[in-house]
Amino acid sequence: MRTIVDGFREMVHLIADTFRLWWRNLLPLTTWFLAGYLGFRASIQAAIWLDEHQHGSLGVGVFATGVLIQIAATVGMIRTCATSLYRWRDAASNKAEETSDPTQQGLMELLAVTLLPLVAVWSAWGFLDDRIQELSISNIIQRGSGPGASYFELANGGWHSYLPAIVILLILRRVLEAIDDRWPSRPVKFAQVWAEAFFLLITVVVTPFAVGDFRDWIESRNVWYISVDWWGGLKDFFAGIHIPIPAGIEFLWGFFWESLWPLFKSGVAEPLTWLAITTVVFGHRVLASGGVFRGTRIERRFGRQVVPADETPKQSRLVTLTNQAPNLLLGGLREKFYPTLTAFRLLVRVGPVFLGVVCMVYTFWKLGEDWAFTGGLRLIGVHGSDWGVMNMEITMLIRDVFFETLRIALLAAAFDLCISVGAERRAEAAAAKQQAEPQSAPAGPPTD
Repeated sequence: MRTIVDGFREMVHLIADTFRLWWRNLLPLTTWFLAGYLGFRASIQAAIWLDEHQHGSLGVGVFATGVLIQIAATVGMIRTCATSLYRWRDAASNKAEETSDPTQQGLMELLAVTLLPLVAVWSAWGFLDDRIQELSISNIIQRGSGPGASYFELANGGWHSYLPAIVILLILRRVLEAIDDRWPSRPVKFAQVWAEAFFLLITVVVTPFAVGDFRDWIESRNVWYISVDWWGGLKDFFAGIHIPIPAGIEFLWGFFWESLWPLFKSGVAEPLTWLAITTVVFGHRVLASGGVFRGTRIERRFGRQVVPADETPKQSRLVTLTNQAPNLLLGGLREKFYPTLTAFRLLVRVGPVFLGVVCMVYTFWKLGEDWAFTGGLRLIGVHGSDWGVMNMEITMLIRDVFFETLRIALLAAAFDLCISVGAERRAEAAAAKQQAEPQSAPAGPPTD
């Protein structure tokens, strides 16, 4: 019963703090959002114009710049709410906490640790696909669907033309990283951050088409014919003895993949991942790979195991060079994801009740966003086929101005309340530990 009461109380606080932060920071949040929106729409127009004038590859780069501008605007929106979080400001002044004041950092430092995780998040939850779809719709409206009018087509081997850009960006970011290590400079750091973001953005867009073509190539090989029907033979065997084990496995897999996984991805993984990125923007201090497992069971179980130097097997020079080969080009990329991974430490501390409250309120936000779009289209009504796309864009803009700013306020309020709930949990654990110590103390010798 206490769990239900605590969850309801935290939900009320979270919703109230969300609207308080949203109203207090509405103007700067809207300014950041419109700056990202206008930058993205301008990049679409510039990309289409460049493709019409035989500069399609350059247009793709301009379009990617617009997407990154929107992502950078999201970081700016989150940072805007920092001055309104009173629970977090108290925690940021305490050196024992793992958060620090993000207003003491420049926007470039925040982008350096959040841009790549945000690109991954946008790719995993379909935000990049929505942006590419907007580019395709705008291109069809302006140029039609005739021959030669298609743009940014990756199917049927079209992704091959972007492989040189991926390789060039990979080498360029490594060169810029070496220059920045030798001669630190803000312009070089800026170029490095954007080169990394360009590389990851194009890679995550191209990868599904490359995997699909590779699967088609494997299926077209003769060797595939030998092993393609083993599952069907296994099903026929169990069906002959009236034991439907393969059919049960297919049912469970379909139930998991088609029902449970979409619910988990949208209702649990998405809000918690966004909350982790919000934690990074608000200055999470654990920035090393070792901080992921610090203070956990994994560290207590394996952290103190030390292998003697004389027992360590010596590797040959070829093996050593092979192990170091990935770092020649990919070195430094994985470190950009460490802050987001370690930010989950702060979320785990607050317990499942609060995280469930955050997921529930985030689900209310998603439902409100979908119903607002449907209600907006119904309110505008039908005005002919020529107005369909315009009505959708107007409705989407009005909806996003309200709900995107509200989502940032929700994430900021959830982080602020997360700090408070985490402090309460630690205080309760310390009090329980102090009460248990006197009871476990051995009794003294009897006195006459």
